[in-house]
Amino acid sequence: MRRAIKSLLLVAAIAVVWAPVQARADGYLSPWAGVNFGGNSNVHNGRAAMGLNAGFMGGGILGAEVAFGYSPSFFGTQNDFGHNTLIDLMGNLVIGIPIGGTSGAGLRPYVSGGAGLIRTQIDGNSLLGNVSSSNNDLGWDVGAGVTGYISTHFGLRADVRYYKDTNANNLNYDRLTAGIVFR
Repeated sequence: MRRAIKSLLLVAAIAVVWAPVQARADGYLSPWAGVNFGGNSNVHNGRAAMGLNAGFMGGGILGAEVAFGYSPSFFGTQNDFGHNTLIDLMGNLVIGIPIGGTSGAGLRPYVSGGAGLIRTQIDGNSLLGNVSSSNNDLGWDVGAGVTGYISTHFGLRADVRYYKDTNANNLNYDRLTAGIVFR
């Protein structure tokens, strides 16, 4: 009898551990457009940027995201600086408070920060002469924003972030973005 009870308890414990549970991750994809400003150089003030953030919020308030940004003509016009771009790819931790729940309409203010790659590239003829330079630097970012969900699967997002590389270039800049969110 004892052996039967122990076997039954073992089977019950395995069933509880292996039983399917409802997923609690709140995944999202957010294409955005923005503008770079501030930082240690005024040449990129008002320069356009675009990108994509993809992430998830697990358990409601803690999450992670991958943020990709592309800024063509980051340092100025092609006539002044040649063909120039800035690309950033960051892995961020996100803390957000879901006001109104994690489904349906609602609001989620958040803060985020992380580290990753900041790549600058300048190629071509410019006022500075024939220039060719590219740098891949470790960088970090920190920011805050808000996501407003219109429905369970669609919303709008806006944030502001500060970026800084860790190299001797001492590149830093701010970015204001707005985009749509699919979850």
